[in-house]
Amino acid sequence: MHRNPSNSYLGLEVASAFFKPIQQTAPPSPTKRHTKITVIGTGNVGMAIAQTIITQDLVDELALVDVNADKLRGEMLDLQHAAAFLPRTKIVASVDYSITAGSDLCIVTAGARQIADESRLNLLHRNVSLFSKIIPSLAKYSPDTILMIVSNPVDVLTYVSWKLSGFPSNRVIGSGTNLDSSRFRSLIADHLDVNAQDVQAYIIGEHGDSSVALWSSISVGGVPVLSFLEKQQIAYEKETLENIHQDVIHSAYEVIRLKGYTSWAIGYSVASLARTIIRDQRRVHPISVLAKGFYGMDGGEVFLSLPAQLGRGGVMGVVNVHLTEEEELKLRESANTISEYQSQLGL
Repeated sequence: MHRNPSNSYLGLEVASAFFKPIQQTAPPSPTKRHTKITVIGTGNVGMAIAQTIITQDLVDELALVDVNADKLRGEMLDLQHAAAFLPRTKIVASVDYSITAGSDLCIVTAGARQIADESRLNLLHRNVSLFSKIIPSLAKYSPDTILMIVSNPVDVLTYVSWKLSGFPSNRVIGSGTNLDSSRFRSLIADHLDVNAQDVQAYIIGEHGDSSVALWSSISVGGVPVLSFLEKQQIAYEKETLENIHQDVIHSAYEVIRLKGYTSWAIGYSVASLARTIIRDQRRVHPISVLAKGFYGMDGGEVFLSLPAQLGRGGVMGVVNVHLTEEEELKLRESANTISEYQSQLGL
């Protein structure tokens, strides 16, 4: 934020006159952490994430980066003007990546917009070109950071970011199906007329049409749903279950059709991931991780969503959820879908 030097000096003079110093003070504790998150891209998604992170008091400093200098400064000022209503967070912004230095977490939302009739592969190539500028810059200024990719197609771009950063795989994640799983829990809760917070359910695999609903592991209040229905001899149709999964897949398209983009739900979803990481909460989230070695996927290097434990060091481990043969087959098909796109990138 640009300030008039004379005004800054005046501010310091007033502050020193306003507050009387305490005698015999000790230096600040060396154990106190200054936490910092960077958000790359100040579009609808990036700003929804930034705003949610600030209102939830997750960090001491938030850095914003975008190529559009005017919009970037406008967004920064707009957030700064709300300071009296928000937890105290230093908000900085620049087109220069040096402002991101020392970030604990870097969230990437930037991405090329799809042109009419453009193929998904061509859009992907343009995003790879964009990421080849973003990711090395973040790695340069914050070599110990965790990278969280939100831009779509998220699984492939998380893989690209891993390759471009040179980071260990535990420090490169994608937002993946964290939001899909939230929608899934919400729809199941509506169907059963219960609170969504009491529903444990995961969507895994690709963040897209080949995602996999883990029906076999759904529980409500700790009770496995499908085995409960079978024991109680309550009939259910598989088609009903599949319709709920399809509603999850199409819900984002519906929001985009109605308002032009999605923002608030992804903002809350990514902020929940940021909270788990920054505060070392060790919570389990379905996020895009390097899948090699899990659920029999010993082949190529593919990133897709699996239920993973997150903490201050990034991915702590992947939960060994029991999959049915059908679910495991669908997961491998989902991995093959992602792998086909990756093979055409030449990385």
